[in-house]
Amino acid sequence: MMRRLLVLTAIASGLGCAMAQASDIPQLRLMAITELKANQGGHFVTAAEINGRSIEVLVDTGATVVALSYEDATHAGLRPGTLDFDVPVSTANGIARAARVKIDQIAIDGIEVEDVEGLVLPEGALRGTLLGMSFLSRLSSFKVEDGVLYLRD
Repeated sequence: MMRRLLVLTAIASGLGCAMAQASDIPQLRLMAITELKANQGGHFVTAAEINGRSIEVLVDTGATVVALSYEDATHAGLRPGTLDFDVPVSTANGIARAARVKIDQIAIDGIEVEDVEGLVLPEGALRGTLLGMSFLSRLSSFKVEDGVLYLRD
């Protein structure tokens, strides 16, 4: 289950009736915070929008980058059939060769990161997609507490 909180912060300046230029208007910053509850196995699984397509991901702080299965990469429009699989990676099934990609956008419930480094694994080498540190490290914070993963952009 996912719960989203939006926090709006503003720098307040004196209110007046005088005309102001755009540069004089206080800047607003919208901050998104979301919570992911661990499943029965203790893992954090959620739907992410990857390049505008809904893909189920497993949040994995042990993964250096976002690792997409061949099938999920196809669904996200990354065209894995055109990629160069030249990066050796260690998987649960042994050594495989992955392809480097730049993911335009990944979003989870209002948390959005653009230009994310990723790897696409060959067909059948990975089941599902791992949301690794190339996404998580771009957030302002993330933490796990009492079986809940908190993400904040």
